[in-house]
Amino acid sequence: MAATARKKEKAKPTTKKSDKTPSTEFKVHAPEASEVFLTGDFNGWEANSASYRMRKYKGDIWKKMVPLKPGRYEYRFVVDGCWWTDPENPERACTPYGSENSVITV
Repeated sequence: MAATARKKEKAKPTTKKSDKTPSTEFKVHAPEASEVFLTGDFNGWEANSASYRMRKYKGDIWKKMVPLKPGRYEYRFVVDGCWWTDPENPERACTPYGSENSVITV
């Protein structure tokens, strides 16, 4: 009886589409800015996190895609060190510091 060689198959991890967290796009028009960061309760309000540095696109629009699970999030932009509330988003929340954060619900 001859032995047959079997090819070992590696187990492949499976990811269901429903398991993947969808990305949400944040954008702001800041023509004079040299750097823009996104910050919010989703990243512990780290104002200069390299992971949340936004990229400048045509038309002086800065964008960042962030995977967010369904829920309510507060955020702001840090434009050249100055904190900006999203001028295109009317949904706001007052802070204990007398300013407003932008609010997004995913």
